[in-house]
Amino acid sequence: MAIREILTVPDPRLKEVSKPVEGGVTDELRALMDDMLETMYDAPGIGLAAIQIGVPKRVIVMDLAGPDEEPAPRYFVNPEILPLTEDLAPYEEGCLSVPDVFDEVERPTRCRVKYLDYNGKEVDEIAEGMYAVCIQHEMDHLEGTLFIDHLSRLKRQRAVDKVKKAKRLADKLSKSKSRSAA
Repeated sequence: MAIREILTVPDPRLKEVSKPVEGGVTDELRALMDDMLETMYDAPGIGLAAIQIGVPKRVIVMDLAGPDEEPAPRYFVNPEILPLTEDLAPYEEGCLSVPDVFDEVERPTRCRVKYLDYNGKEVDEIAEGMYAVCIQHEMDHLEGTLFIDHLSRLKRQRAVDKVKKAKRLADKLSKSKSRSAA
């Protein structure tokens, strides 16, 4: 397993639509999912889509277990969702690809999810609450949509500017440390 780099805005690869996995769940795909899970835990986060590490495949990993609970990783290959209600609820969302930015997004409170799991088994289940929010958020990534795309243009631009500014500051600090070490 390896920790991969997580892409952040404004990287154009985050806007790509991910392609379906063909050929079922293979050892190579399981290795990708293992890397994704390790990367997500390291970040730390609760969900990660393959496109966030630059792999445009319809693959998601997630773990909604709390800090005092045993890890409960979930793997989604070629997931599909169908809203089961028109009831929307606002949830505060964040994203590993938009670090340190949080805002409310309204989403359906329940949805049906179909996918292949880590072993290639077909799963068809109902998602509610945080699970419904998280799977919809990650599914957006597979369509090239970020949670900030659900915000007003002004809020979206502020979020991108905040991430760019943080990157510039980190680069500046890194260069400063390099010079002082030389």
